[in-house]
Amino acid sequence: MIRVLVVDDSSFMRKIVTRMLESDKNIQVVGTAGNGEEAIEKTEVLKPDVVTMDIEMPVMNGIEALKHIMARNPLPVIVLSAISKEGADVTMEALNLGACDFMTKDLAGLSGGMAGKETELINKVKDVAKKKVKFLVQRLELARRPVSLYGNKRIKHAILSIGASTGGPPALEHILTGLPEDFPIPVVVAQHMPKLFTQAFAHRLNGLTHITVKEAEDKEPLRPGVVLIAPGDTHMGLKKNGKNVVVEFVRDAGYVYRPSVDFLMLTTARVYGAHAIGVILTGMGNDGLAGLREIKARRGFVIAQDEDTCVVYGMPKVVVNAHIADVVLPIDKISEEIVRVL
Repeated sequence: MIRVLVVDDSSFMRKIVTRMLESDKNIQVVGTAGNGEEAIEKTEVLKPDVVTMDIEMPVMNGIEALKHIMARNPLPVIVLSAISKEGADVTMEALNLGACDFMTKDLAGLSGGMAGKETELINKVKDVAKKKVKFLVQRLELARRPVSLYGNKRIKHAILSIGASTGGPPALEHILTGLPEDFPIPVVVAQHMPKLFTQAFAHRLNGLTHITVKEAEDKEPLRPGVVLIAPGDTHMGLKKNGKNVVVEFVRDAGYVYRPSVDFLMLTTARVYGAHAIGVILTGMGNDGLAGLREIKARRGFVIAQDEDTCVVYGMPKVVVNAHIADVVLPIDKISEEIVRVL
């Protein structure tokens, strides 16, 4: 049985989230809290396996409560966030402080969509509960020194394509801060996120890394040393346009996850073939498997994050089990490996 503490200043939301979670026989809501102070107290007394955390609350907000919980009694926290620029910014802060995942609180007016939100929440709780505090035991120092390029290194690859989902923002931050200022090839990223959140994520990364990070624009050409993040709710692929390679947005490509890692990797393979490096990071499901299989078939190089440093060992696991990965590495070794195989 997975024990959950639900934290929200709205009694209506507490009831909705509780009802959603307890529709699954393997989940029990052991308590609720209306502000951050109550959340800290009940976390220490009830010792839940997972906390769902609202951010904007009276007395003490979710960010302050998260700081206390991670300092005193670290455990998996899923942030419930408003869909707004402010909500996106504060969610990025929460993920950096140790929250392992987030879900948007776009519940108003939902009917058939409510079932989808319920499934999403239950799946997230179950996936992060499996790891409990394991992923928090060794929090990685994200402000790290970048790996240096050898001066006379011959560059064999022409693109770095990365896919991630649950737990991806801190993992991507660690990898991208490890790339040097003179990183010689373009980088494209598909991270499962809704609208607005990818823009906040890209802005945050751009302030932390030694290279340029931005949310991609449709038909934007790829440039060496520039990281393009696929916008939320938009499938991003790569396409040749004369001598250039540009990103191409597709609203409905028949893929479940948005932005689709498979779509990005498949188009990466078609454009770059053996000159592609594909990296699959933490996340639930199997998005990326088909795309990385194509990169591997065309003799590109595939890197998978290892189980011990994943929040959810789903997406890398299916790639590893399919014998597609050339190497399986902890998150703190992936930047080094990327530079080594360039």
